[in-house]
Amino acid sequence: MMTPRVAAIHDMSGFGRCSLTVAIPILSAMGVQCCPLPTAFLSTHTGGFEGFTFLDMTDEMSKVADHWASLGLTFQAVYSGFLGSERQIGVVENFICRFRGPDTVVVVDPVMGDYGRVYQTYTAAMCSGMARLAELADVITPNLTEAALLLGQPYETLPAGEAGLREITERLSLGGRRSVVLTGASLAPGRTGAVCFDARTGKTEAVQTAYVAHEFHGTGDVFSSVLTGALVRGESLSSAAGEAAAFVRACAERTAAEDLPMREGVDFEPLLGLLIPGKETV
Repeated sequence: MMTPRVAAIHDMSGFGRCSLTVAIPILSAMGVQCCPLPTAFLSTHTGGFEGFTFLDMTDEMSKVADHWASLGLTFQAVYSGFLGSERQIGVVENFICRFRGPDTVVVVDPVMGDYGRVYQTYTAAMCSGMARLAELADVITPNLTEAALLLGQPYETLPAGEAGLREITERLSLGGRRSVVLTGASLAPGRTGAVCFDARTGKTEAVQTAYVAHEFHGTGDVFSSVLTGALVRGESLSSAAGEAAAFVRACAERTAAEDLPMREGVDFEPLLGLLIPGKETV
């Protein structure tokens, strides 16, 4: 059987665990071939660092897509994340339409901000374009900040509590047409995880795990990468989200014990063995 293949459309940050430096090893450990399509190259990610370099890869992206098409490549998933410019949104839309097959799952992580703030490289036009791109997705994985941006309402006005989180998730489903995994969703003190709407079943479910009282960059990328790998392996949405939440928790616990700086992300590499098919899960 051919190893499943994922086209991962993210930036590459040289330092600070996020985006492709997270997606490639996680998907590989899960038995999935990761084919990276870099949107930008940065010396570091944009959270907690000053003076980082930023190389826009927009002009190369279409060339890569053309070459892959000429090779007849197919993908079991297209997985997009951080985009480096407004023009890239159209490039990714074209890529999805071009490479989407009948069994391809399109996962869009609408990376735009966190903690109620938009990332410094994102403009209002890019946020609007990201909402348009997300309409092509089978599954989206927004955090609460991104949910507010997609819904077009102030972050402070999002409803709270379990009922509120379920309402947000279902509103993001576009009337049940796409699956939604709302990340960073806490249903009780000391717990965190996700609320999931599965477009195939029409059900909304919550997955929760212990909350680690520490903040880290890149946990959203870890979560969405594990989720994508699990979906490609045929797991249900709630099962994939549960596996992702458990792995993020294990990484956060390890990193908190090491007292690493927040901006370095989670120390996930020593735990990759937990994701290998056939190994005991976290």
